[in-house]
Formats: sequence, structure tokens, C-alpha cells
Amino acid sequence: MPKRKVEVFTSGCPICEPTVDLVKSLACPSCEVTVYDLTKDDNKEIQNKAAFYGIERIPAVAVDGKLLECCEMSSVSESILRQAGVGSA
Repeated sequence: MPKRKVEVFTSGCPICEPTVDLVKSLACPSCEVTVYDLTKDDNKEIQNKAAFYGIERIPAVAVDGKLLECCEMSSVSESILRQAGVGSA
């Protein structure tokens, strides 16, 4: 079974760290978590990925190629992460 792809976009700042910690704490063996620091990574592929998702604020989380609803309107929450399947094997 393929792993759930969880992508976290940050600016590497202290405000983003609780979201990174929350995602990592909820992740289960079926989750593959990747954290992108948009301020340090000048990789065009990652910048294009953030643009593709329509990320306008960070931190932001995408699960299996879809930006979570909370990241479009507000902040990341445990309930939204769980609804996206993060933490469920």
C-alpha cells in the first residue's frame, strides 16, 4: 500500500515549528512527511509546487497532493489533519 504523502511548507521560523511538530507527532507508519523551508530552499521545483498548491500563507500542509482546507482559510489543526488521514494506518 502506498504511503500517504504529507508535505509541510514553512519559513523555518518559530511560528511554523508547532505545526511541523503537530504533523510529525500525528504521522503514522503509513505517512511520509516532508518539510520544505521556503526561505532556504531555492529549488524551483519546490517553489513551483507551492505555487501549484496556491499557498499564500505558511505554515501550510498538503496531503496526497491537495492543500488542506485549513491552509486555504486559517491555520493547521489536529482535526483537519486527522480528516485528511494523517495518523491513521
